[in-house]
Amino acid sequence: MNRKHTIAILVNDQPGVMQRVSGLFGRRGFNIESITVGASEEIGLSRMVIVTTGDNHTLEQVQKQLYKLIDVIKVIDVSSNPMVARELALIKVGAEPSMRPEILGIVETFRAAVVDIGPNTLIVQVVGDSDKIDAMTELLKPYGIRELSRTGTTAMSRGNR
Repeated sequence: MNRKHTIAILVNDQPGVMQRVSGLFGRRGFNIESITVGASEEIGLSRMVIVTTGDNHTLEQVQKQLYKLIDVIKVIDVSSNPMVARELALIKVGAEPSMRPEILGIVETFRAAVVDIGPNTLIVQVVGDSDKIDAMTELLKPYGIRELSRTGTTAMSRGNR
């Protein structure tokens, strides 16, 4: 049965690593829903967090194949245990001055923040799980979303794992 998986991969911070890892997913028929990469707690290593959908058997095969890549140090299915997952989105919305109080009400409800105000636009920053970002985007659509940028999910296991 297909389900959503969040995988954290610790890799050497080298050119081409992301391409090799994402290529492996493509060859296995896994679509990458989101991918984030950044520095880890160890110098010279980066952490990739990939969200994908698939069955458990195929995911196991992908994990085995990932370990065969020379720059892969560790692979963890973060979603197999309790985890914290967050995403950030910047949403530029049309906002004539008369509409701003309504939009600010939505921003407040979602504990988001206005990070830029233009003559006819607002840029809203929202942080949370993907469902929260999706819900806020839906509520802002009637005002005219001019631009949307999402970081993709980043995640960690809860507790001492």
